[in-house]
Amino acid sequence: MIVLVLGIFGAAAFIIPHPIVKGIDGTMRNDVLRIITAFSLVLGVGSIIQHHLIKVRRKAEHWPFSYVTLIALVASAIIGLFGGIDPASPGILPTHIGGFSFHMQTLYENVMVPLAATMFALLAFFMASAAYRAFRARNLEATLLLIAAFILMLGAVPLGRMLIRPLPDFAEWILTVPNTAAKRGIMFGIGLGSIATSLKIILGIERGWLGGGGK
Repeated sequence: MIVLVLGIFGAAAFIIPHPIVKGIDGTMRNDVLRIITAFSLVLGVGSIIQHHLIKVRRKAEHWPFSYVTLIALVASAIIGLFGGIDPASPGILPTHIGGFSFHMQTLYENVMVPLAATMFALLAFFMASAAYRAFRARNLEATLLLIAAFILMLGAVPLGRMLIRPLPDFAEWILTVPNTAAKRGIMFGIGLGSIATSLKIILGIERGWLGGGGK
C-alpha cells in the first residue's frame, strides 16, 4: 500500500504543476530520499564488512585481498569523516603528516585516479582480445559489425588519417548518426520496460522485491 500510494504520487507530481504537489514532491526528494540513502549506506557497508570477514574466516579464494578491502574501507572512512573532503577546509585530523594530507580529495587523486588509469589501460587489451574473438564474419550482421568496428578503431588513431584523410570524419559520422539512432531505440525499449516493471510493482502484481520469491 505504501508503494502504491507513493508510486502514484511520484508519477502524478510530473504532470500536476500545483505548488502543494511540487512542495511535497520536493520534500520527498530532498529529505526522505536522503534518509533512505543513509540507511542504504549503512546496510551496504555492513554487508561488505560481513562478506569479507566471512571470507577471511573461511580462508576462501583470494582471502588476503579481503584484508586490503577492509583496511581501505576503514582508512577511507576515517579520512573522510575526520580529515575533511577539500584540502582548503581542514578537518579534525592534522592537515599534513609528512607529504600526505588527510583529505578525501588527496586520497582520490593519489590512489583512485592511478588505479582507474591502470584498470582502463589493461581493459583496452582485454577489449581488443574480445573484439578479435567476437567480430567474426559469420553472417551479414556480424560482417557489418566487424566493418564498423574496424573503421572506428582505425579512425581513432593517427595512422587512419595518414592512410585515408576523410576516415576520422566518417568514423565520427558513424558514432553520431547510426550509433545514436540505435542507442535511442534501445533507450526507448528500456524506458517502456521500466514503465511496465514499475506499474507491476506499484499495482502489487510483482512482489518478488519484497523477498517473497515471486509474484
